[in-house]
Amino acid sequence: MPKLEPYSRKLDYSYQLGVFPSLMLLEARPDCALRLLLHPQGLDNEGVVKLRERCAALGVREELAERVLRRESKKDNCFAGLVFKKYDCALDPAASHAVLCQISDNGNAGTAMRSLLGFGVRDVALVRPCVDVFDPHVLRASMGAFFKLRVRVYERFEDYRAEFPKRALYPFMLDGARPLNEVARSARPPFSLIFGNEQTGLPPQFADYGQSVLIPQSREIDSLNLAVAVSVGTYTFMNH
Repeated sequence: MPKLEPYSRKLDYSYQLGVFPSLMLLEARPDCALRLLLHPQGLDNEGVVKLRERCAALGVREELAERVLRRESKKDNCFAGLVFKKYDCALDPAASHAVLCQISDNGNAGTAMRSLLGFGVRDVALVRPCVDVFDPHVLRASMGAFFKLRVRVYERFEDYRAEFPKRALYPFMLDGARPLNEVARSARPPFSLIFGNEQTGLPPQFADYGQSVLIPQSREIDSLNLAVAVSVGTYTFMNH
């Protein structure tokens, strides 16, 4: 078998680290699994046993790969992981979307994806420059949610708008024109919830693209963490 390289955006494969997220991958994208990596100290782990059984049924090769797991996870207690081939997705035009513009933090991106799946949004657009969605740290932060989402990366926000020209857009902005609860009560799916970069937020012109939304908060803080804002905003829109 070919040597496994340190993860790079240029590779046509990536690593899903951890037992539970790897089981999620096998549940959602079994055709993408290439190799099961095992740590010799984790072979009796209940989740690892399930992974080995599932991979055996799928014909996925397993191998002891303690060094690779340590290198990719930066931890000594990562007991299993999957090598999988990268893939492309198309967004569902009939579904509501989340649009994450210029997100730069792997943990924020992965955690936001996990919240989106939890609150019922399965279609996620990312606008460059942004994280590499197949980076193992993004995948790990999503805890396997990534594989149950349809995720697509766009060069520009205009490219996303051109593909979905008729939907309602709701950019979340610190100076949004209307408060979250008020806007969510009148929103009708499918819609797109738009969130900006962790440090800079969305540029001012986004207020002209749709109904800008403000998440009310106390003056004791300057803003919410991106993943928190995505969680609050998505939950509110999906439950009104």
